[in-house]
Amino acid sequence: MTSQSENPLPKGRSRGLFSFCEIAVRRRPRVTRARLREVLDYDDQTGEFRWLKQTSPRVRVGQVAGTVNRDGYRLIAIDGKAYWAHRLVWLYMKGKWRSGVIDHRDGDPSNNCWDNLRPATRSQNCANRRIPRHNTCGLKGVSLHRGRYCATICKKGRKHSLGCFSTPQEAHAAYVKAARRLFGEFARTE
Repeated sequence: MTSQSENPLPKGRSRGLFSFCEIAVRRRPRVTRARLREVLDYDDQTGEFRWLKQTSPRVRVGQVAGTVNRDGYRLIAIDGKAYWAHRLVWLYMKGKWRSGVIDHRDGDPSNNCWDNLRPATRSQNCANRRIPRHNTCGLKGVSLHRGRYCATICKKGRKHSLGCFSTPQEAHAAYVKAARRLFGEFARTE
């Protein structure tokens, strides 16, 4: 039997099969507001960041910063680390990082105007989504099941059935009523 003083591992570490893989990974610290304002200028009307300083050979002063990914979100790399533009907007305007979700009011991930961004929970952000591409009915919250139109809504990761109806319009009306009651201003019903 070994005593606690003989255990060379720090407290909380296990001696599992892959314990030799437990190496410290140094992460770059996040950009500060001062550094952000030093290298980028933000226009709250257009939602664009423009470079104030040439930080790499690929950057030109005055050029719109970042690239848009396939989902429509703009990514901006500062000092070798990539950031979502809407998160940088929050830091630029508020002076601190937002730990929770930042929602785009109009549902357009490339629209980073200050008036278009708001704090949200994960559930509220999901409520503000558009109709999924795989939706064959064309109405949010409605699906066809055994010849009837069923309305469902999700809240905090749980799916709630709102009932089955004879027409898609009736099912959608039930979804709209529930969405407005559950999500208020975050409810996107079309």
